[in-house]
Amino acid sequence: MPEILDQARTQVLGDGVGLDQAGVLAVLNLPDEHLPAALQLAHEVRMRWCGPEVEVEGIVSLKTGGCPEDCHFCSQSGLFTSPVRSVWLDIPSLVEAAKQTAATGATEFCIVAAVRGPDARLMKQMREGVAAIKAEVDIQVAASLGMLTQEQVDELVDMGVHRYNHNLETCRSYFPHVVTTHTWEERWETLRMVRDSGMEVCCGGILGLGESVEQRAEFAAQLAELDPHEVPLNFLNPRPGTPLGDRPVVEGKDALRAIAAFRLAMPRTILRYAGGREITLGDLGTRDGLLGGINAVIVGNYLTTLGRPATEDLALLEDLKMPVKALSATL
Repeated sequence: MPEILDQARTQVLGDGVGLDQAGVLAVLNLPDEHLPAALQLAHEVRMRWCGPEVEVEGIVSLKTGGCPEDCHFCSQSGLFTSPVRSVWLDIPSLVEAAKQTAATGATEFCIVAAVRGPDARLMKQMREGVAAIKAEVDIQVAASLGMLTQEQVDELVDMGVHRYNHNLETCRSYFPHVVTTHTWEERWETLRMVRDSGMEVCCGGILGLGESVEQRAEFAAQLAELDPHEVPLNFLNPRPGTPLGDRPVVEGKDALRAIAAFRLAMPRTILRYAGGREITLGDLGTRDGLLGGINAVIVGNYLTTLGRPATEDLALLEDLKMPVKALSATL
Protein backbone atom coordinates (compact mmCIF):
# COMPACT_ATOMS: atom_id res chain seq x y z
CA MET A 1 0.00 0.00 0.00
CA PRO A 2 1.46 3.42 -0.93
CA GLU A 3 2.45 5.58 2.00
CA ILE A 4 -0.02 8.33 1.07
CA LEU A 5 -2.96 5.92 1.34
CA ASP A 6 -1.73 4.69 4.74
CA GLN A 7 -1.51 8.33 5.84
CA ALA A 8 -4.98 9.08 4.48
CA ARG A 9 -6.48 6.06 6.23
CA THR A 10 -5.31 7.41 9.58
CA GLN A 11 -5.70 11.14 8.98
CA VAL A 12 -8.79 11.38 6.76
CA LEU A 13 -10.78 8.26 7.52
CA GLY A 14 -9.78 8.12 11.16
CA ASP A 15 -9.67 11.78 12.14
CA GLY A 16 -11.72 13.50 9.42
CA VAL A 17 -8.84 15.81 8.49
CA GLY A 18 -8.36 16.27 4.75
CA LEU A 19 -5.11 15.84 2.88
CA ASP A 20 -3.06 18.96 2.14
CA GLN A 21 -1.90 19.97 -1.34
CA ALA A 22 1.14 17.68 -1.25
CA GLY A 23 -1.02 14.75 -0.18
CA VAL A 24 -3.55 15.40 -2.93
CA LEU A 25 -0.74 15.53 -5.47
CA ALA A 26 0.56 12.18 -4.25
CA VAL A 27 -2.90 10.64 -4.80
CA LEU A 28 -3.17 12.22 -8.26
CA ASN A 29 0.18 10.65 -9.14
CA LEU A 30 -0.67 7.14 -7.93
CA PRO A 31 0.07 4.38 -10.47
CA ASP A 32 -2.94 2.67 -12.04
CA GLU A 33 -2.54 -0.46 -9.94
CA HIS A 34 -3.23 1.54 -6.76
CA LEU A 35 -6.29 3.36 -8.12
CA PRO A 36 -8.82 0.76 -6.85
CA ALA A 37 -7.39 1.06 -3.34
CA ALA A 38 -7.60 4.87 -3.50
CA LEU A 39 -11.23 4.72 -4.65
CA GLN A 40 -12.11 2.21 -1.95
CA LEU A 41 -10.57 4.41 0.73
CA ALA A 42 -12.34 7.49 -0.65
CA HIS A 43 -15.63 5.57 -0.52
CA GLU A 44 -15.00 4.60 3.10
CA VAL A 45 -14.28 8.25 3.90
CA ARG A 46 -17.49 9.36 2.20
CA MET A 47 -19.55 6.72 4.06
CA ARG A 48 -18.02 7.60 7.44
CA TRP A 49 -18.15 11.39 7.23
CA CYS A 50 -21.14 11.95 4.89
CA GLY A 51 -23.20 8.76 5.10
CA PRO A 52 -24.79 6.70 2.32
CA GLU A 53 -27.30 9.26 1.06
CA VAL A 54 -26.90 10.82 -2.39
CA GLU A 55 -28.21 14.32 -3.08
CA VAL A 56 -29.97 14.61 -6.44
CA GLU A 57 -30.24 17.99 -8.17
CA GLY A 58 -31.66 19.36 -11.41
CA ILE A 59 -30.57 22.61 -13.07
CA VAL A 60 -32.23 24.99 -15.51
CA SER A 61 -30.99 28.10 -17.26
CA LEU A 62 -33.10 31.21 -16.66
CA LYS A 63 -30.95 33.24 -19.05
CA THR A 64 -28.92 31.31 -21.61
CA GLY A 65 -26.12 32.58 -23.87
CA GLY A 66 -24.96 36.10 -24.66
CA CYS A 67 -22.65 36.32 -21.64
CA PRO A 68 -20.07 39.17 -21.83
CA GLU A 69 -17.32 37.14 -20.11
CA ASP A 70 -14.67 35.14 -21.97
CA CYS A 71 -14.48 31.87 -19.98
CA HIS A 72 -12.60 29.84 -22.58
CA PHE A 73 -14.55 26.62 -22.00
CA CYS A 74 -18.04 28.11 -22.24
CA SER A 75 -20.26 28.20 -25.32
CA GLN A 76 -22.53 30.75 -23.59
CA SER A 77 -19.97 33.51 -24.04
CA GLY A 78 -21.12 36.11 -26.52
CA LEU A 79 -17.48 36.60 -27.55
CA PHE A 80 -17.05 33.23 -29.29
CA THR A 81 -18.51 31.68 -32.44
CA SER A 82 -20.17 28.85 -30.52
CA PRO A 83 -23.84 28.12 -31.31
CA VAL A 84 -25.57 29.10 -28.04
CA ARG A 85 -27.51 32.36 -28.34
CA SER A 86 -29.23 34.49 -25.74
CA VAL A 87 -32.60 33.17 -24.51
CA TRP A 88 -34.68 34.03 -21.43
CA LEU A 89 -36.95 31.48 -19.74
CA ASP A 90 -40.40 32.61 -18.57
CA ILE A 91 -41.74 31.96 -15.08
CA PRO A 92 -44.26 29.20 -16.01
CA SER A 93 -41.46 27.30 -17.77
CA LEU A 94 -39.27 27.72 -14.71
CA VAL A 95 -41.98 26.27 -12.45
CA GLU A 96 -42.55 23.39 -14.85
CA ALA A 97 -38.84 22.59 -14.86
CA ALA A 98 -38.85 22.58 -11.05
CA LYS A 99 -41.82 20.20 -11.03
CA GLN A 100 -40.09 17.84 -13.43
CA THR A 101 -36.96 17.94 -11.31
CA ALA A 102 -38.89 17.21 -8.11
CA ALA A 103 -40.62 14.29 -9.85
CA THR A 104 -37.24 12.53 -10.15
CA GLY A 105 -36.86 12.62 -6.36
CA ALA A 106 -34.43 15.53 -6.48
CA THR A 107 -34.32 17.83 -3.45
CA GLU A 108 -32.39 20.65 -5.10
CA PHE A 109 -33.27 22.85 -8.09
CA CYS A 110 -30.69 25.35 -9.27
CA ILE A 111 -31.57 28.41 -11.37
CA VAL A 112 -28.63 29.48 -13.53
CA ALA A 113 -28.03 32.60 -15.62
CA ALA A 114 -25.19 33.21 -18.09
CA VAL A 115 -24.17 36.66 -16.88
CA ARG A 116 -21.21 38.42 -15.30
CA GLY A 117 -23.54 39.29 -12.46
CA PRO A 118 -27.29 39.92 -12.11
CA ASP A 119 -28.89 43.22 -13.14
CA ALA A 120 -32.19 44.60 -11.82
CA ARG A 121 -34.21 42.74 -14.47
CA LEU A 122 -32.65 39.40 -13.57
CA MET A 123 -33.09 39.91 -9.83
CA LYS A 124 -36.77 40.78 -10.39
CA GLN A 125 -37.28 37.64 -12.44
CA MET A 126 -35.46 35.60 -9.81
CA ARG A 127 -37.71 36.95 -7.05
CA GLU A 128 -40.84 36.14 -9.07
CA GLY A 129 -39.50 32.75 -10.12
CA VAL A 130 -38.44 31.62 -6.65
CA ALA A 131 -41.77 32.71 -5.18
CA ALA A 132 -43.68 30.83 -7.90
CA ILE A 133 -41.63 27.68 -7.39
CA LYS A 134 -42.01 27.75 -3.60
CA ALA A 135 -45.77 28.17 -4.00
CA GLU A 136 -46.11 25.02 -6.11
CA VAL A 137 -43.12 22.72 -5.63
CA ASP A 138 -41.61 21.11 -2.53
CA ILE A 139 -37.96 21.58 -3.42
CA GLN A 140 -34.96 23.61 -2.28
CA VAL A 141 -34.01 26.46 -4.61
CA ALA A 142 -30.39 27.28 -5.38
CA ALA A 143 -29.02 29.93 -7.71
CA SER A 144 -25.99 30.61 -9.89
CA LEU A 145 -25.99 34.17 -11.21
CA GLY A 146 -22.33 35.11 -11.42
CA MET A 147 -20.57 37.66 -9.23
CA LEU A 148 -22.68 39.45 -6.62
CA THR A 149 -22.74 42.65 -4.60
CA GLN A 150 -23.52 42.51 -0.88
CA GLU A 151 -26.96 43.96 -1.60
CA GLN A 152 -27.69 41.16 -4.07
CA VAL A 153 -26.50 38.53 -1.61
CA ASP A 154 -28.90 39.93 0.99
CA GLU A 155 -31.73 39.97 -1.55
CA LEU A 156 -31.21 36.30 -2.46
CA VAL A 157 -31.29 35.37 1.23
CA ASP A 158 -34.56 37.31 1.56
CA MET A 159 -36.01 35.39 -1.42
CA GLY A 160 -35.33 32.09 0.31
CA VAL A 161 -32.46 30.91 -1.90
CA HIS A 162 -30.62 28.50 0.37
CA ARG A 163 -27.52 27.66 -1.70
CA TYR A 164 -25.46 29.69 -4.13
CA ASN A 165 -23.22 28.23 -6.82
CA HIS A 166 -20.22 30.17 -8.04
CA ASN A 167 -17.41 28.02 -9.37
CA LEU A 168 -13.78 29.03 -9.07
CA GLU A 169 -13.35 26.82 -12.20
CA THR A 170 -9.65 26.15 -11.66
CA CYS A 171 -6.77 26.99 -9.35
CA ARG A 172 -5.63 30.54 -8.77
CA SER A 173 -2.35 30.12 -10.68
CA TYR A 174 -4.04 28.80 -13.84
CA PHE A 175 -7.15 30.99 -13.85
CA PRO A 176 -5.69 33.78 -16.08
CA HIS A 177 -5.20 31.16 -18.83
CA VAL A 178 -8.92 30.41 -18.76
CA VAL A 179 -10.61 33.77 -18.10
CA THR A 180 -9.32 37.28 -18.77
CA THR A 181 -12.42 39.46 -18.28
CA HIS A 182 -12.46 39.06 -14.49
CA THR A 183 -10.18 37.68 -11.79
CA TRP A 184 -10.11 34.64 -9.54
CA GLU A 185 -10.12 37.03 -6.58
CA GLU A 186 -13.41 38.58 -7.71
CA ARG A 187 -15.01 35.14 -7.65
CA TRP A 188 -13.53 34.42 -4.23
CA GLU A 189 -15.01 37.66 -2.84
CA THR A 190 -18.51 36.67 -3.97
CA LEU A 191 -18.07 33.30 -2.28
CA ARG A 192 -16.93 34.98 0.94
CA MET A 193 -20.04 37.17 1.02
CA VAL A 194 -22.29 34.20 0.31
CA ARG A 195 -20.78 32.16 3.12
CA ASP A 196 -21.01 35.06 5.57
CA SER A 197 -24.70 35.50 4.67
CA GLY A 198 -25.60 32.02 5.88
CA MET A 199 -26.40 30.64 2.45
CA GLU A 200 -24.74 27.34 1.64
CA VAL A 201 -21.72 27.68 -0.67
CA CYS A 202 -21.54 25.53 -3.78
CA CYS A 203 -18.18 25.91 -5.49
CA GLY A 204 -16.27 23.62 -7.82
CA GLY A 205 -14.75 23.71 -11.23
CA ILE A 206 -13.72 21.93 -14.38
CA LEU A 207 -10.86 19.49 -14.79
CA GLY A 208 -9.12 19.18 -18.14
CA LEU A 209 -8.78 22.88 -18.99
CA GLY A 210 -5.06 22.43 -19.61
CA GLU A 211 -3.96 22.64 -15.99
CA SER A 212 -1.06 20.51 -14.77
CA VAL A 213 -1.45 17.75 -12.20
CA GLU A 214 0.25 20.08 -9.71
CA GLN A 215 -2.34 22.78 -10.44
CA ARG A 216 -5.12 20.24 -10.01
CA ALA A 217 -3.76 19.57 -6.52
CA GLU A 218 -3.54 23.32 -5.90
CA PHE A 219 -7.20 23.66 -6.86
CA ALA A 220 -8.29 20.92 -4.44
CA ALA A 221 -6.36 22.62 -1.63
CA GLN A 222 -7.92 26.02 -2.40
CA LEU A 223 -11.41 24.51 -2.39
CA ALA A 224 -10.66 22.84 0.92
CA GLU A 225 -9.60 26.22 2.33
CA LEU A 226 -12.93 27.70 1.21
CA ASP A 227 -14.74 24.74 2.84
CA PRO A 228 -17.83 24.81 0.59
CA HIS A 229 -20.92 22.80 1.45
CA GLU A 230 -20.83 21.30 -2.05
CA VAL A 231 -18.21 20.85 -4.78
CA PRO A 232 -19.52 20.11 -8.30
CA LEU A 233 -16.80 18.30 -10.22
CA ASN A 234 -16.96 18.88 -13.97
CA PHE A 235 -14.78 17.36 -16.67
CA LEU A 236 -14.24 19.43 -19.80
CA ASN A 237 -16.63 18.57 -22.62
CA PRO A 238 -14.96 20.64 -25.37
CA ARG A 239 -17.45 22.98 -27.04
CA PRO A 240 -17.04 23.87 -30.73
CA GLY A 241 -16.21 27.52 -31.30
CA THR A 242 -14.62 28.07 -27.90
CA PRO A 243 -10.87 28.54 -27.33
CA LEU A 244 -10.78 25.11 -25.63
CA GLY A 245 -12.90 23.43 -28.29
CA ASP A 246 -10.02 21.25 -29.50
CA ARG A 247 -8.77 20.05 -26.11
CA PRO A 248 -8.81 16.30 -25.45
CA VAL A 249 -11.17 14.97 -22.79
CA VAL A 250 -9.78 13.83 -19.44
CA GLU A 251 -8.74 10.17 -19.37
CA GLY A 252 -11.15 8.06 -17.33
CA LYS A 253 -8.52 6.85 -14.86
CA ASP A 254 -7.27 10.40 -14.32
CA ALA A 255 -10.85 11.50 -13.63
CA LEU A 256 -11.27 8.72 -11.07
CA ARG A 257 -7.92 9.60 -9.45
CA ALA A 258 -9.19 13.18 -9.14
CA ILE A 259 -12.48 12.06 -7.58
CA ALA A 260 -10.61 10.07 -4.95
CA ALA A 261 -8.12 12.89 -4.32
CA PHE A 262 -10.79 15.58 -3.95
CA ARG A 263 -12.74 13.38 -1.53
CA LEU A 264 -9.61 12.77 0.53
CA ALA A 265 -9.01 16.55 0.59
CA MET A 266 -12.60 17.32 1.68
CA PRO A 267 -14.01 14.40 3.68
CA ARG A 268 -17.25 16.12 4.75
CA THR A 269 -18.16 17.96 1.54
CA ILE A 270 -20.93 17.03 -0.89
CA LEU A 271 -18.93 15.97 -3.96
CA ARG A 272 -21.21 16.15 -6.98
CA TYR A 273 -20.95 14.61 -10.41
CA ALA A 274 -21.54 17.45 -12.86
CA GLY A 275 -20.83 18.08 -16.56
CA GLY A 276 -18.64 15.88 -18.73
CA ARG A 277 -18.83 12.64 -16.77
CA GLU A 278 -20.70 10.90 -19.58
CA ILE A 279 -17.92 11.32 -22.13
CA THR A 280 -15.06 11.04 -19.63
CA LEU A 281 -16.24 8.08 -17.56
CA GLY A 282 -19.17 6.41 -19.32
CA ASP A 283 -21.50 4.07 -17.45
CA LEU A 284 -18.86 1.90 -15.77
CA GLY A 285 -16.75 4.88 -14.70
CA THR A 286 -19.84 6.63 -13.35
CA ARG A 287 -20.43 3.61 -11.12
CA ASP A 288 -16.77 3.59 -10.05
CA GLY A 289 -16.96 7.25 -9.03
CA LEU A 290 -20.08 6.66 -6.94
CA LEU A 291 -18.09 3.92 -5.21
CA GLY A 292 -15.07 6.22 -4.95
CA GLY A 293 -16.19 9.33 -3.09
CA ILE A 294 -19.03 10.93 -5.10
CA ASN A 295 -22.23 11.49 -3.10
CA ALA A 296 -24.35 13.77 -5.30
CA VAL A 297 -25.42 13.90 -8.94
CA ILE A 298 -27.00 16.34 -11.35
CA VAL A 299 -29.73 14.46 -13.18
CA GLY A 300 -30.85 15.18 -16.72
CA ASN A 301 -29.19 17.71 -18.99
CA TYR A 302 -26.65 20.39 -18.14
CA LEU A 303 -26.75 23.98 -19.36
CA THR A 304 -25.45 23.49 -22.89
CA THR A 305 -24.67 19.76 -23.05
CA LEU A 306 -26.69 16.57 -22.70
CA GLY A 307 -26.45 14.45 -19.58
CA ARG A 308 -27.70 10.97 -18.76
CA PRO A 309 -31.45 10.37 -18.46
CA ALA A 310 -32.49 10.80 -14.83
CA THR A 311 -33.98 7.30 -14.84
CA GLU A 312 -30.56 5.78 -15.54
CA ASP A 313 -28.88 7.59 -12.65
CA LEU A 314 -31.72 6.74 -10.26
CA ALA A 315 -31.63 3.08 -11.33
CA LEU A 316 -27.87 3.01 -10.72
CA LEU A 317 -28.29 4.48 -7.23
CA GLU A 318 -30.93 1.86 -6.46
CA ASP A 319 -28.65 -0.88 -7.75
CA LEU A 320 -25.83 0.40 -5.52
CA LYS A 321 -28.27 0.63 -2.58
CA MET A 322 -27.53 4.31 -2.13
CA PRO A 323 -30.63 6.13 -0.85
CA VAL A 324 -31.61 9.44 -2.41
CA LYS A 325 -31.39 12.20 0.18
CA ALA A 326 -34.80 13.28 1.44
CA LEU A 327 -35.84 16.92 1.43
CA SER A 328 -34.87 18.52 4.73
CA ALA A 329 -37.28 21.02 6.22
CA THR A 330 -34.47 22.42 8.37
CA LEU A 331 -32.49 23.94 5.49
